Amino acid sequence: MASLVTDTRFAAPDDVYQALIDSHRDLTPDQSAMLNAKLILLLANHIGDAEVVAQALAIARKGVM
Repeated sequence: MASLVTDTRFAAPDDVYQALIDSHRDLTPDQSAMLNAKLILLLANHIGDAEVVAQALAIARKGVM
C-alpha cells in the first residue's frame, strides 16, 4: 500500500504557490473552479494510485469542514 507524501518536496515551495495563484489571475469564479478541477484530475492521473488520491482527498477535506 502506497502512502501519501506530505513533506515538502519542492526546492522553492513559495514559487510553486505563486504559480498556482498566478494561474487564477483574471479568471471568473467558474473558470477558477474549472482550472482547479482540471489540475486535480491531471495530478491524480499522474499519481496513478487511487489509494494515494483517496488519502489526499481525505486530508484536504478535513480542513474544509
